[in-house]
Amino acid sequence: MEIDEDGKRKMPKVAKVKNKMPAPVQITAEQLLREAKERELELVPPPPKQKVSDPEELAAYKMRKRKAFEDNIRKNRGVMSNWIKYAQWEESQQEVLRARSVWERALDVDHRNVTVWLKYAEMEMRARQINHARNIWDRAVTILPRVNQFWYKYTYMEEMLGNVAGARQAFERWMEWEPDEQPWHSYINFELRYKELDRARSIYERYILSVKNWIKYAKFEEKNSYINSSRGIYERAVEFFGEDNMDEHLLISFARFEEGQKEHDRARVIYKYALDNLPKDKCEEIYKNYTIHEKKFGSRAAIEDVIVSKRRFQYEEEVKENPKNYDAWFDYLRLLEEDESIDQVRDTYERAISNIPPSREKRHWRRYIYLWINYALYEELQIEDVDRTRDVYKACLDIIPHKKFTFAKIWLMFAQFELRQKNLQAARRILGTSIGKCPKNKLFRGYIELELQLREFDRCRILYEKFLEFGPENCTSWMKYAELETILGDMSRARAIFELAINQTKLDMPEILWKAYIDFEIEQEEYDRTRALYRRLLERTNHVKVWISFAHFEKDTEDEDAIASARKVYQEANRVMKKSTENEERLMILESWQKFEEEEGDDASQAAVKKLMPEKVKKRRKIQTEDGTDAGWEEHYDYIFPDEETAQPNLKLLAMAKKWKSQQEKVVSTET
Repeated sequence: MEIDEDGKRKMPKVAKVKNKMPAPVQITAEQLLREAKERELELVPPPPKQKVSDPEELAAYKMRKRKAFEDNIRKNRGVMSNWIKYAQWEESQQEVLRARSVWERALDVDHRNVTVWLKYAEMEMRARQINHARNIWDRAVTILPRVNQFWYKYTYMEEMLGNVAGARQAFERWMEWEPDEQPWHSYINFELRYKELDRARSIYERYILSVKNWIKYAKFEEKNSYINSSRGIYERAVEFFGEDNMDEHLLISFARFEEGQKEHDRARVIYKYALDNLPKDKCEEIYKNYTIHEKKFGSRAAIEDVIVSKRRFQYEEEVKENPKNYDAWFDYLRLLEEDESIDQVRDTYERAISNIPPSREKRHWRRYIYLWINYALYEELQIEDVDRTRDVYKACLDIIPHKKFTFAKIWLMFAQFELRQKNLQAARRILGTSIGKCPKNKLFRGYIELELQLREFDRCRILYEKFLEFGPENCTSWMKYAELETILGDMSRARAIFELAINQTKLDMPEILWKAYIDFEIEQEEYDRTRALYRRLLERTNHVKVWISFAHFEKDTEDEDAIASARKVYQEANRVMKKSTENEERLMILESWQKFEEEEGDDASQAAVKKLMPEKVKKRRKIQTEDGTDAGWEEHYDYIFPDEETAQPNLKLLAMAKKWKSQQEKVVSTET
């Protein structure tokens, strides 16, 4: 960095890179590493080999190495790798005493270092210094009794030396510290290698505290053909854990043991004991093994019993998790109805219907109400308990909030049940109560259907009157009432009902009602009344279908001037539609008229109708959104009728355009 005359530092000039294009050959870090490896730039030549030729040179070499080791130890006394390297070097020089001295010094520094103890003992064993090795192991397990590796090495050395008593003594010292399971199993396997079954059994007795160890103990006895002893161990284990702390794996192992001894009844009893006493969430494996056992050794009935009990357990879990899951209740009850006792089925039904939906909305009750229906049908059809069935229906009706909503199905089923019991008065009382408390269309129709089946027509008339007072806008009710009077042959009464119906200010389907009235008059062949009805209907509406239906009626009558009357209706419809702006409806009238003339008219009438047919033209109209802003233009088709005064210029223009187009086509054809 340069300094100017004033003593200020000047920044060096940086050369500007003129060419910023990438180099033609790109070099990556991987390429650099690969080239360095190929050229072996990192390799350091090995040190030269030294050859010791006399004792003095050897002593000098040893002195130099020892000095280096001691310097390293003096620099960092706590690094145990320096001590280990030092001791191993002394061992390699056959200096066992010096190596032992180094190991001892290392232990003085860190007597809890496991690696130092292990390598120290291994050195003594390599040097065949057995007593020294035994002394080291003894010191190690005394200082660090929780290090299992010391015990394993110690017992293994004694066993390899053939000192079985010494190995057993070491195991006993180890077991006094109450280690984990694996040391106990190692002790047992040690005794089994020397066929000491009694000693192995005594070891099992000393440490069996968990389920797994009880099972291993029992399998040990079974393996050595002590069947009664094995069974006794399983029984002791069941007593030891009791019903509160029972484990499913112990019972499964016990049952498999009995199955292996071909004691299938015992195994079955064990499985049933497990299912009765274990919590439901622990029974899945029990069910699985029980099913396999019954498939192998049980009868068909036993297999079905296991499957049913398993499904029952699953349904119990579902309804316990969500009591409002009515579909699970349905499946559960259907299962119980097939096999279980009456009391259990009734108890389950009572549990199910006790889960009343919390809200007062009908959609939440639709599934729930079928529980009551199934309950009543079960009592009536399968148990044939009439009084209890009646109580079920009454309880169901008491629980429904009729001021909010009701279920007509329940009322009707209750009434039909009383009819099956030949109690007509009770059935009428039930339906009358339902109509008075919560009238519904379905209840009225059901009550009327009942009286019709009993041929009580006066009652039917009274019910229809009540029905129409409840819902005067219901066209179906008016039509059914009139149909009843028609069947009974009272035409004047039926006509009066229709007259009352069409004079109502509000109707849900007036077009159907008018059609039914017109069809009624046509069936009675009262054509003048029918025409009058059509005229009254046309005073209320000028719908195109009414005109077409009127024309078809005139055509189908057997009068002499039927065709002329139909034509007059079409002409009148055309005049009326001409005044409206609905061009498509007028087109429908003309098309129907044209079809009529093709079937019934002559050439003159057909030509007259054809002259009235419109021209189809494409137009554009402005689109506006809801807030009144313009949204562009759209194309649509419209119809221009010849008899419209405003359409004459357009028709002339269209005729001239067609004439010009035909002339152009002729010119092109002559030129070609």
